[in-house]
Amino acid sequence: MVANYGPQWAGHVARRTDGRWGLKVLEWRPRTGKRSLGRPPTRWTDDIRRVAVSRWRQAAQDRVLWNSLQKTYVQQRIG
Repeated sequence: MVANYGPQWAGHVARRTDGRWGLKVLEWRPRTGKRSLGRPPTRWTDDIRRVAVSRWRQAAQDRVLWNSLQKTYVQQRIG
């Protein structure tokens, strides 16, 4: 299921401890450039923060909790 892939990847990356670039990419926010007018597009990372609150990386360490949050995320996206 495509809607499930983003949070699944985020959980996988958050559990990594080898210092690879995935976590840096996940947390990266551009600081330069012009912002477009209007409402900013919603990203799947924004949805993760809404479902898992601000401690989503900590929640990802517990696979059972993370799987539960993934199901909640998918239900909100579909329904």
